[in-house]
Amino acid sequence: MPANTTAPSGSTGTTGSAGAAGAKTGRKKGRRARLIVIVLVLALVAGIGYGTFWSVSTVRASYPQTTGSTKLEGLDGNVDVKRDSYGIPQLYADSDADLFRAQGFVQAQDRFWEMDVRRHMTAGRLSEMFGSGQVETDSFLRTLGWRKVAQEEYDNVLSEETKKNLQAYADGVNAYLKGRDGKDISVEYAALGFTNDYKPSEWTPVDSVAWLKAMAWDLRGNMQDEIDRSLMTSRLDAKQIEDLYPAYPYDKHRPIVDQGAISPVTGKFDPDATPSDSIGSDTAQGATEGLNTQLSALSDTLDQIPALLGPNGNGIGSNSWVVSGNYTTTSKPLLANDPHLAPQLPSLWYQMGLHCREISAKCQYDTAGYTFSGMPGVIIGHNQDIAWGFTNLGADVTDLFLEKVSGDGYLYDGKVKPFTTREETIKVAGGKDRTITIRETNNGPLVSDRSSEMEKVGQKAPVTNSAPDRADGYAVALKWTALDPGKSMDAVFELNRAKDFKTFRAAAEHFEVPSQNLIYADTDGNIGYQAPGKIPVRVDGDGTMPSPGWSSKYGWKKEPIPFDELPYEYNPKRGYIVTANQAVIDEKKYPHLLTKDWGYGSRSQRIDDLIQSKIKGGGKISTEDMQKMQMDNTSEIAALLVPELMKINVSDKSVREAQKLLEGWDYTQESDSAAAAYFNAVWRNILKLGFGNKLPKELRVKGECLNVPRAGGSGPVDEQNKLVRECGQRDADSAQPDGGDRWYKVVADLMDDEKSDWWKAPKSGRDEPTENRDQLFARAMEDARWELTAKLGKDISTWSWGRLHQLTLKNQTLGTEGPGLLQQVLNRGPWNLGGGEAAVNATGWNAAGGYEVVWVPSMRMVVNVGDWDKSRWINLTGASGHAFSAHYTDQTDKWVKGELLDWSFGTNAVAKSTTDTLTLRRP
Repeated sequence: MPANTTAPSGSTGTTGSAGAAGAKTGRKKGRRARLIVIVLVLALVAGIGYGTFWSVSTVRASYPQTTGSTKLEGLDGNVDVKRDSYGIPQLYADSDADLFRAQGFVQAQDRFWEMDVRRHMTAGRLSEMFGSGQVETDSFLRTLGWRKVAQEEYDNVLSEETKKNLQAYADGVNAYLKGRDGKDISVEYAALGFTNDYKPSEWTPVDSVAWLKAMAWDLRGNMQDEIDRSLMTSRLDAKQIEDLYPAYPYDKHRPIVDQGAISPVTGKFDPDATPSDSIGSDTAQGATEGLNTQLSALSDTLDQIPALLGPNGNGIGSNSWVVSGNYTTTSKPLLANDPHLAPQLPSLWYQMGLHCREISAKCQYDTAGYTFSGMPGVIIGHNQDIAWGFTNLGADVTDLFLEKVSGDGYLYDGKVKPFTTREETIKVAGGKDRTITIRETNNGPLVSDRSSEMEKVGQKAPVTNSAPDRADGYAVALKWTALDPGKSMDAVFELNRAKDFKTFRAAAEHFEVPSQNLIYADTDGNIGYQAPGKIPVRVDGDGTMPSPGWSSKYGWKKEPIPFDELPYEYNPKRGYIVTANQAVIDEKKYPHLLTKDWGYGSRSQRIDDLIQSKIKGGGKISTEDMQKMQMDNTSEIAALLVPELMKINVSDKSVREAQKLLEGWDYTQESDSAAAAYFNAVWRNILKLGFGNKLPKELRVKGECLNVPRAGGSGPVDEQNKLVRECGQRDADSAQPDGGDRWYKVVADLMDDEKSDWWKAPKSGRDEPTENRDQLFARAMEDARWELTAKLGKDISTWSWGRLHQLTLKNQTLGTEGPGLLQQVLNRGPWNLGGGEAAVNATGWNAAGGYEVVWVPSMRMVVNVGDWDKSRWINLTGASGHAFSAHYTDQTDKWVKGELLDWSFGTNAVAKSTTDTLTLRRP
């Protein structure tokens, strides 16, 4: 990254030369960056106009100073910021306050535009930046009240030490902002300035806390499944819906914790206890009533919410595993983690080290890893004693409640209770302010108020005879654990300081939302796991369908599952722990309901099998082995289906030619594999013919139209065939069937029932109707052949999975919604990828929507516990959020290839890898 040679606006002091700039490779990078800037300026001058232009100095004005020195208000002592050749900073300070003040300053240098957009999103204030097009989104987010809850946490719940750290971080951000115009902070502000006079405001501690609410929203569990099951009732019966949501395959895919129980003596979870045979869930199953297709309005609203972690919260997954030193080449634990999130530019993660020059009561941190821009501390990583990783636990922490509203109140146990209300004013750039009224019941805010369609929600909902008269319909309230103030921000700092498993678990107890699987390893050779989170206990019902809010029978108990009763492991006998969104523990052996909607365990079992094969073969697992496991592309569904596909007699020569691609294929999905391309196209068409075309329009891809039997819907009717024309309504990234491992289980369960109704598909064009499994498979093979002919060409020798399965990195604001020219200069790609949905190398794609990559391992790390400087890491993009920095996407090519970078941690290793040093001086 080219370093400024003059002190930036708002700072004083002397500067030095950039360490990397003197090297030959640095000069080449610098020349390339300057050429990019010049091309950008010429393009913008030619393409945008507005009676003005951007100069080279305008584009370069926001580049951070990375060498020399500058004053930072509020410091007690100097802080050194050492950056390596990838721009990754390591900070060295003498107090906690100085460390977090410097973290705020440095993250603002590289990522303030990203930080600013995020805080406006979490506060429901996007309209202030981007105008009236964001009013509906802001209204929904104001209704959820993330910022309001974050303020309550800061005021009433968080520790004084946490608040001091948050304030120090905010002071550092504001010191960077002081004296700088928008164009001096990021080039996006210059673009925004053509249509908006927006000026960045000061950062506050609550801006950081609110980010955890956004994280919790995208990791909120089964809310979309709850909606989808309800929507399915318009076209499918209860048995058919059950077919599409099969039980977790405990016999095939190992849960995270496969031993232990709640001790009848202590009442706490004990990894060595034996479960009682009579254990059952403490929550009655299936006692809820469903909603009708009017819930599609809520689903549409969810599609509008900016998903910071992934499309609509669906399919978010991650891998993490830790192997005991008994089975590693290092004789110490190895820990791997790769969270699977939506691809973003810049990446969600920001790599950083936070080091106290000397550990003391005044300065407590020596940690490094992946941080969130806009929040102090390290989220995933290690300190000098322990390492930790996260995957989404997927606990069901949200419920939708039908509410019978009347005037200014709602019905509850036979009485009308008044709403809790508040007014919110939404400021709109270039427009008039909008005022909204937010209504809440005892079950939470009425999310149905944010959609005109939702005014009639529940109008046709199937409910019991005891339900109140529906009149104009029921409203919908959202109950969610994250809407109660919690201590998750405390947990971040406690994790960063943890020394052993005891202090690690103490930190985990405060990590209430989002509920995550936490894995652990320490320098003494111990490994462990903890399931934390604020997980509700339901009075009745299982959270799989919306519940009646008018009865106390369906609410939540006052207290969540006690932390002491949540599953954990410590040095299990098998010598390793794998978490990849599979079931935490067999529900038959555990009394509490965590969720009914686990990931189905394809990735976790593959990782388990790879570890087992190495151990049983007498080998030891190395850092390189862990890295190779992260890139494993094997498709579980291909192993099931290909033998059956090869048995089908295909008469069409062109289709037979494609079928032959599968002969001898090892089911790995490499980027250059023609077999992987064809199989995934066949899989997509099997799902479409067998299931997708039978789903209601609210779940199908927007704009895809079918003639279907009338099911109370509306649309032009084909009188001859008594069919109605229905077009899909859902965004491609969140449509169904998405092709994930739930669908693996659906198809696997039906394989032996060759004449199941699911295998029947009507006549379409020149295709004859199908009556059994093999006929549908044959038709899918034919459809796939012609689909790929259209996409990749007739010559199958030119086919490859990567040509279909491409990643494009998009700037999360102007790169998705801005003018086409801006999108071209802010976005990067495409890259051809291997991997796939539910593979360990989880480059996910939605089978209903197409082959484009919608989920990625957003980072990868392999931690060499105890020998920290031999750890390895990579980010999806780069350290910088500045579109024309050399570090904007300088890690992406290596990420695509599965390569990892050296991860320096110790003082000597950091010194050796440092190319730029900036000293932040006390005034």
